[in-house]
Amino acid sequence: MFGKTNFSNESGLIKACLKGDRSAQRHLYDSYSGKFLAICIRYLKDREHAEDVMIESFMKIFDKLPQYQAKGSFEGWMKRIVVTQSLMTLRSNRHLMMEVNVEDDHEYEHHHYESTDLETADLMELVESLPVGYRTVFNLYAIEGYAHQEIAELLGITESTSKSQLNRARNVLKEKIASIQLKERRING
Repeated sequence: MFGKTNFSNESGLIKACLKGDRSAQRHLYDSYSGKFLAICIRYLKDREHAEDVMIESFMKIFDKLPQYQAKGSFEGWMKRIVVTQSLMTLRSNRHLMMEVNVEDDHEYEHHHYESTDLETADLMELVESLPVGYRTVFNLYAIEGYAHQEIAELLGITESTSKSQLNRARNVLKEKIASIQLKERRING
């Protein structure tokens, strides 16, 4: 058997994966699967679905690896495949389909916001509680850094719908944070 190879060099790891080296492929998977699973969960919520999409994403990464041209970040290239695979899953599964609310904006209460001690995990939980359409656009814009035009192309919606969904997501998050703050004030006196 082969001894365990140390893949400390990204280009060496990529070359080994291109040659079909299973230990290199395993190293790549082990190095990024946790991070990519978290991305899938942000879009799909259901862990089992997210795990399936992550595995499908790695299959695509290995399949498309010859197309990687070493322009920009390798992790960024892989991440784009993971996000695209997550979005394709959302679009193809009717029970996961994005809702796009086109009703008139309802008035959101304007709350006074204090600095809060919400942890990152608490904030991500609030994001996960958003409706699918809001959550997807919020993740793409605020977390992944996509522009509204790119989001519109990825999701098959208009740019104005993307902006509207982001605005509504922000408003819902503001309401939820204000509600948490109000509860904390009541508890703490």
